[in-house]
Amino acid sequence: MNKLNINIKTGLYLLFFALVVNISACTKDFKSINTDKNTIATVGPAELPFLFSKALSAAPHDMYNYQVAQNLFADQYAQYFACEATYFPSDRLVIRQDWVGAAFDPMYTDVMPQLQTIFANTDSMSAEYAMASIWWVYTFHRVTDYWGPIPYFQAGKVSTPSVPYDPQDKIYDDFFKRLATAVAVLNQHHGENHFGSYDLIYGGDVDHWIKFANSLRLRLAIRISKVDPARAKIEGEAAYAGGVMTVSAPITDPTANPGGDDALVNRSTKGNDGNGLSIMSDWNEFRMSASMESVLKGYNDPRMQEYFLPAVNTNQYDGLRNGLSVNQLTQPANNYNNNSHVGKRWSSTNVTDINGNVTGSATSLSTRQNIMCSAEVYFLRAEGAMLGWNMGGTPQTLYNQGITASFNQWGITDATVINNYINSTATPIAPGDFLNSPPMTNIPVLFNTSNPAIQLEQIMTQKWLALYPDGQEAWADYRRSHVLKLYPVVNSDNPDITNTSTQWIRRIPFLLSEYQTNGAEVTKAVNLLGGPDKVTTPLWWDKN
Repeated sequence: MNKLNINIKTGLYLLFFALVVNISACTKDFKSINTDKNTIATVGPAELPFLFSKALSAAPHDMYNYQVAQNLFADQYAQYFACEATYFPSDRLVIRQDWVGAAFDPMYTDVMPQLQTIFANTDSMSAEYAMASIWWVYTFHRVTDYWGPIPYFQAGKVSTPSVPYDPQDKIYDDFFKRLATAVAVLNQHHGENHFGSYDLIYGGDVDHWIKFANSLRLRLAIRISKVDPARAKIEGEAAYAGGVMTVSAPITDPTANPGGDDALVNRSTKGNDGNGLSIMSDWNEFRMSASMESVLKGYNDPRMQEYFLPAVNTNQYDGLRNGLSVNQLTQPANNYNNNSHVGKRWSSTNVTDINGNVTGSATSLSTRQNIMCSAEVYFLRAEGAMLGWNMGGTPQTLYNQGITASFNQWGITDATVINNYINSTATPIAPGDFLNSPPMTNIPVLFNTSNPAIQLEQIMTQKWLALYPDGQEAWADYRRSHVLKLYPVVNSDNPDITNTSTQWIRRIPFLLSEYQTNGAEVTKAVNLLGGPDKVTTPLWWDKN
């Protein structure tokens, strides 16, 4: 595996060279580094903030990796969007290995060396070390939740002929230990600021990083609640007791930090740092899914106008089913102008209505990217409360607070509007799509007080709505619980999935490039899966 078998010093030289050229001279040795090809950059305290920024920017996928790392896979498997392009087979469940590697390789080249360098050059009791460790967990929980076993404990250390894969349960164990240790360290630094403006999420605010770490720990605890319920309860209750996200501040300017607890990473028009969803929105290759249409329309959900734009030809909010065939995609009802474009904050000024009026935004590339938000945490707590965990409230109270937080996040703060939605008995509708699909499900927003199965579906459905547009987390959550009643994919071109009503994508197979360059270790990794290296083999935490 060539990209993992890196010499850290050499990789660091290349990284540092790029930083000083593209940002500004940040060391007195700029001239010598820039001219002496044999010079290895010496990393000191002044360089660490740049490395942290790079790691924060790269982990959620840069703007040119986003489509092939996330949108063509997780975003569509979570059914936030459906594919409009006849030349993309991933919505019909075909895994293009030459695309999805964008969710793997950059984590080992653009995130891991940066964080390992911070670890090597800071005290383990420092806030900087702890913040880097939290981001390490965020980065690699997304990688392992795509593939299962991944190179982890030995990756990026020294150059060796091969790099072993590690089992997912051991990786999760390390996640929990890292987060607990990081929070314990940061608790000694309350009120302090570290990394300052180089922290692209919280501007260096340690107290917010504590909440983020505990919230992430709660997410992972819920993730393993079926496979290891005892450990999940311990981790989940400790996370809540340590302090989690609770406040969503309305996003009035999508490019600026609104305050509150929500974690969103800054994006800009410099380099590849733009918002990935925004850059691809002009390409007209994806639109609102029929699942989103059914639920948002049925609930008369005011977030719909934040999430999507009306279709150009109809001025209505319309979506299409996932997995349409090439022939079906050529039908007029499925044309991209007859279905809803992603919302204004992710749409450029090239996006217009039928009269040519601009419906996009001049700042779309700078729209901050969702990392984790308070609404999700309330729904995690609601599910934890259903499991008998101490989450500081009842499932119903936490469910209602989750809806309120999500509305607030998207700028919907009118108490009457929120209260009417929470108490609504409306249910999802038939989307009126090309296939005359039925409603996605039949549950109302109003929390059921007697049926636990309905309660859980309500929590998972509202959580799915609140996670938008983070398809990577939504897809992981769907696989973990399989409670959300998404439509079956219309057509499967994947020979391993012959019945889309009973089968679904459960993981990404190991990369062909890994078989070619790290083959012996990948072969061992297959044995860690507990099944063949196929999309139908569930991950360790997937007990459905």
